[in-house]
Amino acid sequence: MRLAVLGIAILLVLVVLLPLVRALRAPRRREVAGDALVKDPVCETYVVRSRAVTRRFAEGLRHFCSAECARRYAGG
Repeated sequence: MRLAVLGIAILLVLVVLLPLVRALRAPRRREVAGDALVKDPVCETYVVRSRAVTRRFAEGLRHFCSAECARRYAGG
Protein backbone atom coordinates (compact mmCIF):
# COMPACT_ATOMS: atom_id res chain seq x y z
CA MET A 1 0.00 0.00 0.00
CA ARG A 2 2.82 2.40 0.87
CA LEU A 3 4.47 1.64 -2.45
CA ALA A 4 1.29 2.58 -4.35
CA VAL A 5 0.99 5.88 -2.47
CA LEU A 6 4.66 6.63 -3.11
CA GLY A 7 4.22 5.83 -6.80
CA ILE A 8 1.21 8.15 -7.09
CA ALA A 9 3.08 10.92 -5.27
CA ILE A 10 6.06 10.60 -7.64
CA LEU A 11 3.72 10.61 -10.65
CA LEU A 12 2.00 13.78 -9.43
CA VAL A 13 5.33 15.53 -8.88
CA LEU A 14 6.45 14.61 -12.40
CA VAL A 15 3.19 15.81 -13.94
CA VAL A 16 3.58 19.16 -12.19
CA LEU A 17 7.33 19.66 -12.57
CA LEU A 18 7.94 18.51 -16.16
CA PRO A 19 5.98 21.35 -17.82
CA LEU A 20 7.75 23.87 -15.58
CA VAL A 21 11.18 22.50 -16.50
CA ARG A 22 10.29 22.53 -20.22
CA ALA A 23 9.09 26.14 -19.98
CA LEU A 24 12.36 27.21 -18.35
CA ARG A 25 14.46 25.46 -20.98
CA ALA A 26 12.48 26.79 -23.97
CA PRO A 27 14.18 29.56 -25.98
CA ARG A 28 12.82 33.01 -25.33
CA ARG A 29 11.10 34.70 -28.24
CA ARG A 30 11.16 38.36 -29.12
CA GLU A 31 7.41 38.73 -29.21
CA VAL A 32 5.01 40.47 -26.93
CA ALA A 33 1.41 39.24 -26.94
CA GLY A 34 1.66 38.12 -30.56
CA ASP A 35 3.13 41.45 -31.71
CA ALA A 36 6.71 41.16 -32.99
CA LEU A 37 9.50 43.47 -31.90
CA VAL A 38 11.21 45.57 -34.57
CA LYS A 39 14.59 47.26 -34.37
CA ASP A 40 14.90 51.01 -34.80
CA PRO A 41 17.69 51.60 -37.39
CA VAL A 42 18.75 54.89 -35.76
CA CYS A 43 19.06 54.21 -32.04
CA GLU A 44 18.94 50.39 -32.38
CA THR A 45 16.32 49.86 -29.70
CA TYR A 46 13.52 47.31 -30.03
CA VAL A 47 9.93 48.51 -30.25
CA VAL A 48 6.64 46.63 -30.38
CA ARG A 49 5.54 46.85 -34.02
CA SER A 50 2.03 48.09 -33.15
CA ARG A 51 3.53 51.04 -31.21
CA ALA A 52 6.34 51.86 -33.64
CA VAL A 53 6.41 54.95 -35.84
CA THR A 54 6.35 53.54 -39.37
CA ARG A 55 7.64 55.30 -42.47
CA ARG A 56 8.00 54.10 -46.06
CA PHE A 57 11.28 54.81 -47.86
CA ALA A 58 12.65 53.78 -51.26
CA GLU A 59 14.40 50.80 -49.63
CA GLY A 60 11.17 49.69 -47.92
CA LEU A 61 9.15 50.04 -44.74
CA ARG A 62 11.06 51.15 -41.63
CA HIS A 63 9.97 51.16 -38.00
CA PHE A 64 11.18 53.68 -35.41
CA CYS A 65 10.83 54.16 -31.67
CA SER A 66 9.87 57.82 -32.11
CA ALA A 67 9.14 60.53 -34.67
CA GLU A 68 12.54 62.03 -33.81
CA CYS A 69 14.36 58.88 -34.93
CA ALA A 70 12.27 58.76 -38.11
CA ARG A 71 13.22 62.38 -38.86
CA ARG A 72 16.91 61.68 -38.20
CA TYR A 73 16.80 58.63 -40.49
CA ALA A 74 15.24 60.72 -43.29
CA GLY A 75 18.06 63.23 -42.92
CA GLY A 76 15.94 66.13 -41.79
